[in-house]
Amino acid sequence: MAVSPRPSQSHPYLILFALWLMVFSSSSQVIIIAPILPRIGAALDIPATLLGTLITGYAVMLSLFALIMGPISDKFGRRHVLLIGSISMSAALFLHGIADSYLSLLTVRALAGAAGGALSGAAVAYVGDYFPYERRGWANGWVMSGIAFGQIIGVPVGTLLADFFGFRWPFLMFAFSMLLASILIWLVVPQPNVQRDLNRLSVRGALTNYANLLKRQDVTAVSVVYFLMFFSVGLYITYLPTWLENTLHVNGTHIASLFFAGGIANIVTGPIAGRMSDRIGRKPLIVTSCIGLGLIMVLTTYLVGSMFAAYLMFAAAMVMVAMRISPFQSLVSSLVSGERRGALMSLTVALGQIGVGIGGGVAGMVYTRYGFFSNSLIGALTILIMAYLVQQRIPEPGELQATTLRGDANTAPTETATPAP
Repeated sequence: MAVSPRPSQSHPYLILFALWLMVFSSSSQVIIIAPILPRIGAALDIPATLLGTLITGYAVMLSLFALIMGPISDKFGRRHVLLIGSISMSAALFLHGIADSYLSLLTVRALAGAAGGALSGAAVAYVGDYFPYERRGWANGWVMSGIAFGQIIGVPVGTLLADFFGFRWPFLMFAFSMLLASILIWLVVPQPNVQRDLNRLSVRGALTNYANLLKRQDVTAVSVVYFLMFFSVGLYITYLPTWLENTLHVNGTHIASLFFAGGIANIVTGPIAGRMSDRIGRKPLIVTSCIGLGLIMVLTTYLVGSMFAAYLMFAAAMVMVAMRISPFQSLVSSLVSGERRGALMSLTVALGQIGVGIGGGVAGMVYTRYGFFSNSLIGALTILIMAYLVQQRIPEPGELQATTLRGDANTAPTETATPAP
């Protein structure tokens, strides 16, 4: 499955930039949907009741293809999947330029979701393959900062393009940036020298692989944690702008500036948290961030009486989120060796998407019946359950080795030798 010649040894910063640009482009084209949905509806005469299916279609396809592409990346290598996914995403985004009806736009959003499924797990799995565990938090922190940059740069620019030139132009902009990411991956991102899955690739084999992974207590805990993590985000974030608009009587510009402030906080915190987790361990930062975010959620409706307070609270929430993202991804990537890492990361991505979908649905029901405090309270309780599971059920590599030496059949040694760039 040789899609391109292997690049010569590249500098780690070039590799990180290629992955960062890919994450920036992929996440931005997802985030941009929400603020331009009204423009899409007006341009294509789509009823408001159908606009949400554009998001649902993307999420469903991403979940499905994440599960499909995980075993493929374990078999053929992460670099191949990154190339296929980024090129496919760029092509799907370019097709947005010719979408002229609800059905055609739904189709290209589904295609973009399929490409996103290939990329979502492969990026983190690649970092796990290429960087040694003691530098993985630092690397993940920089790569995942692409999401925050999309929030503060990509989305505002995309919104302006949609306002002046039409809803298709933001997608075309991210199609070009994803194309550039594809070229960089082809030129500078090598295939890490890790063991690959030598078993024959088949649907039955992939399902058996996922089933065997879920038999492990630590993997089951990780799967539940991923679901809860995104479920809580869906509960809290989905109706936060609506609550602010109704309570503080602010407009869309204020909400956009709120997310801008949150993105700045995320960018500053992410790399710092990743580097700290390399020194002191992943779990202390993850648990601390969960407790902090839970408190912020519960206190939101009590303390936010002005936009200034909203800026402070949301920025603090984004700091807590950034504190856990790269440490948690680094921790998860250590649980299995290279030939299973793609399957594990894809499984967690799929469960995360399911969590967002269910969380968003539950958010609407509890918000309309009990108010936003119910969203924040349930979200906080969910986050605290996540903290408990991380502390008690998910081991750091040193803890895992000790457990293995004691003969626990539900865990397995994980880390294999990785290059030390």
